[in-house]
Amino acid sequence: MIKLQIVGNLGKDCIQKEINGKTVINFSVAHTERFKDSTGNLKERTTWVECAYWTDRTAIAQYLKKGQMVYAEGSPEADAYMNKENQAAATLRMRVQSIQLLGSADKSQQGGTAPAQSHSSYSAPAPSPAASSAPVGDLSGADDLPF
Repeated sequence: MIKLQIVGNLGKDCIQKEINGKTVINFSVAHTERFKDSTGNLKERTTWVECAYWTDRTAIAQYLKKGQMVYAEGSPEADAYMNKENQAAATLRMRVQSIQLLGSADKSQQGGTAPAQSHSSYSAPAPSPAASSAPVGDLSGADDLPF
């Protein structure tokens, strides 16, 4: 299996559709890489990835808005085609297996920070409130240690 991981910003609001009784959320993620060329000039290269997230967890769609920063991983596909100038070009696509909201490029657009939610098949369990609220030096819960 080949896995693609991308961190970037959404180029537009997601589109949610139902196809043959299954829900798909489509969105585009842009990742901009900054580098110096052989002459030392600062350059930028933006890579767009067209994403399809087949899921029944549709609650995340309301947060997938233009400018939202996300981490997504899944299986890549590349499609070759001829562009308007009759030059060879390619489109990078990804079938998303998991996605996580990271923040927003424009927080005022979202009305503050969006909740950092992970919609993944391998999300870690949340720590128990008792473990996180006890002071570091408090040993009253010592009997509850996992080892």
